[in-house]
Amino acid sequence: MRKGIRVVIYRGTNKVDTIEELSGQRGYAVGFEGLIGYLRKMLPHSEVIKQSLRTEVSLYPEIALRELIANALIHQDFHIQGTGPMVDVYSDRITITNPGTLLPGKRPDRLIGTTPESRNEKLAFSFRRFRICEERGTGFQKVVQAIELFGMPPLRIKPEETSFSVTLSAPRKFADMETPERIEACYQHAVLQYLSSQTLTNTTLRERFKLHDKQRNAITNLIGEAVAAGRIRRKDTSSGNKFAEYIPYWA
Repeated sequence: MRKGIRVVIYRGTNKVDTIEELSGQRGYAVGFEGLIGYLRKMLPHSEVIKQSLRTEVSLYPEIALRELIANALIHQDFHIQGTGPMVDVYSDRITITNPGTLLPGKRPDRLIGTTPESRNEKLAFSFRRFRICEERGTGFQKVVQAIELFGMPPLRIKPEETSFSVTLSAPRKFADMETPERIEACYQHAVLQYLSSQTLTNTTLRERFKLHDKQRNAITNLIGEAVAAGRIRRKDTSSGNKFAEYIPYWA
């Protein structure tokens, strides 16, 4: 039997202590805004000051939540019975999972900016018609743009044997990210730049991580690690190192 989307809020970083659980009982289109409103209420906020006024801002960009949850609903495999899309909220991350693997020919590191293939085209059309998700093919791109704006670690994409999950991590400083996270963030930034007809440079990557010019060497080292890992490459190998430009490995 097909189940509605299920949201579980955990107190810590693992599935030990559950605070609250919500199982969707309404239709996807009707209940979508209610789900987003529920998450806005439950997710942690930070206090910022704008024009001398204090206001609360969610730690997670709403557009990212909307796109990733809509994606999980649209691309779920209805042939897998007894399960449905899941939203697991931990103290340091949110994982959104749908039953069903990536369609043949799709690769996890090529989902940003590529034309999507929907497992449920009528459902996808309805979501776009009711403006639940963005235009066709821009979803993951907007998610990664929001992640960079909020100073978050990169989007984590994980295909499983019978499911597919994406994870949004709470904002963390560059110094607190592990090397694989930094390299993936570097690659995702290169993809965004390429899709905007621009290139990754030391300056743009420092801005992505919100780092000062004095940390140029740290970014130079990261770029070197991303090149060695085969995630990005020099656009023009004849240019000097100081003004080097980089593009995704596949460009």
